[in-house]
Amino acid sequence: MQTKAILAQADVISVMDAAQQEADSNHWPVTIAVTDDGGHLLGLRRLDGAAPFSAEVATQKARSAALGRKETQVFEEMINGGRTAFVSAPLKGMLSGGVPITVDGHVVGAVGISGVKPDQDVQVAKAGVSAITG
Repeated sequence: MQTKAILAQADVISVMDAAQQEADSNHWPVTIAVTDDGGHLLGLRRLDGAAPFSAEVATQKARSAALGRKETQVFEEMINGGRTAFVSAPLKGMLSGGVPITVDGHVVGAVGISGVKPDQDVQVAKAGVSAITG
């Protein structure tokens, strides 16, 4: 039988805190979503000024990163590069800003950020991930 790491609630809080710190230091009103490896929501934090819509978008970005086992930016680039059939994939958050959390070579969850420009969403997501992956 194989064993795997999982995100504890303390990990989720660490990820959200680090992501919020990055967003706050840049004055970016975002929503931060953290999921487990199956894309199930473990934590959601909508910062002051973030649009209500961003809560759903951040959640779907995290879910897509967890299930797809890669950054959602890859999906967006694939579609923009001409593989438009990929929009029929059963994922909703195929925009930049979803980043998987990998521990010992295994995806244990993901972070999704929504609320600012795509590269800024990614920056905040990666800051969150780095809180527990170093």
